[in-house]
Amino acid sequence: MTNTGKIYGVSLGPGDPDLITLKGLKTLEKVDKIYFPGSLYADGTQLSYAMSILKHYKLDASKLQGFYLEMDMERVQAKKVYETTYQQIKKDYEKGLSIAVVSEGDLNTFSSFSYILEKILADKLSVSLVPGITSYAMGASENLAPLCLQNDRVLIIPRVQTEAQLQEALDNHDTIILMKIKTVIPVLDAVLSKKEYRINYSEKLGTTAQFTTSNWEEITKREIPYFSLITIQK
Repeated sequence: MTNTGKIYGVSLGPGDPDLITLKGLKTLEKVDKIYFPGSLYADGTQLSYAMSILKHYKLDASKLQGFYLEMDMERVQAKKVYETTYQQIKKDYEKGLSIAVVSEGDLNTFSSFSYILEKILADKLSVSLVPGITSYAMGASENLAPLCLQNDRVLIIPRVQTEAQLQEALDNHDTIILMKIKTVIPVLDAVLSKKEYRINYSEKLGTTAQFTTSNWEEITKREIPYFSLITIQK
């Protein structure tokens, strides 16, 4: 049997629903089914940042299907969910359906979609990706602070582990983008409290809860959400 299905990976942007690309929105409007990621908490609560963006597009709710991941370092549950979700996607594909799998931000940057893409490619299914705006690109715009000029070197670090690692990065690069910072604020404080660098902090960009500041003391007093980042420049 010849498969007539098609899979799309679609980036939603950092939070502002207007920051999806035209291609991304047109894809969501035409597909038969849309899979979106979310978070599963210990008390059973399910929340989806991606769904909070999708709801603005007035899409047919019947074609939306979420998959919810526990946010733990072991990733045991997440791996099972990726496999289960992929098998559902594959069944849809084999029925000849067009499917979109969405991701907040850019689907090639720290995205759940990449784990599903690995399975899609292994089975040689037809797939196309629509790139998107990253949170750090939007953060630079909101803070009126270009990430790099001319020969500047830029480094992205998720969940920086030690003061030495951060200091080495700062010594050898002009701009450092720190992501997944929620659990490592004490490490950052050891370096950034010295006030030797220009910093811009952003959280929940593009949403009604957006917050930005360049005051380190103010940052240390906040309850840091998952969707937050810091840009450091010399």
